[in-house]
Amino acid sequence: MLGHMTQTNPVLGDLQAEGEALDALVAELEPERWKQLTPAQGWTIAHQIGHLNWTDEVSLVAITDRDQFYARVQVAAQDPEKFVDHAAEEKASQAPDELLPKWRAGRQRLVAALDAVPAGDKIPWFGPPMSATSMATARLMETWAHGRDVADALGVVPPPTHRLKNVAHLGVCTRDFAYLLNEKQPPADQFRIELAGPSGERWTWGPDDAEQSVRGSAEHFCLLVTQRAHRDDLDLVATGADADEWLSIAQAFAGPRGEGRKAGAR
Repeated sequence: MLGHMTQTNPVLGDLQAEGEALDALVAELEPERWKQLTPAQGWTIAHQIGHLNWTDEVSLVAITDRDQFYARVQVAAQDPEKFVDHAAEEKASQAPDELLPKWRAGRQRLVAALDAVPAGDKIPWFGPPMSATSMATARLMETWAHGRDVADALGVVPPPTHRLKNVAHLGVCTRDFAYLLNEKQPPADQFRIELAGPSGERWTWGPDDAEQSVRGSAEHFCLLVTQRAHRDDLDLVATGADADEWLSIAQAFAGPRGEGRKAGAR
């Protein structure tokens, strides 16, 4: 498990805690359980942890060695649809007692590196360059999303936490990016987003008087923008045609959208 680290950015503490929550799910699993399939097609628990380990490593390279990172981008560009799956497969082939320590150490190194990024610096990525806070939020989002896959495979229902606000914020901020990924023109007007947090608090984005709005639980919104549940299984309510369209394409991650989850899977 990760120890306490000095941090100047509160998102890093949330990232650290999200990693520890997932770590607790897999730490005591027998090696055979790591081969158990998760809801992500073809991905076992080992694939999920392997993918997180790989992405943490690439994130660290993006911070510390940009030339090497750009070289990896060139490699990824040769097979943009499958390079993530290939990396996860390679990691998943490792024994759990090898992969788990690597994932733990990689998480710790990444948090320390993000904590040291000077204010205002942008970190290159496969999508747009990001600030340290944005990268930490993206890593938290992925950790939470893949953690849900692992929890579903194990039949565990993890309690929602305040850390969902980071995931929800990313989902809101990537609205226009989702439109562009789908070769659509983003709406000119802002939307009003109102989400109920896990303790009953209300999290809001956008102007109060916006004609387009989305309302529902924060957890369900996060499940939607990470494609961990079908919209029909969620409590989200869109007002306005543009907001309704957005919920059909929303995604908080870079890369291909994929097939998503089928209705009734939750």
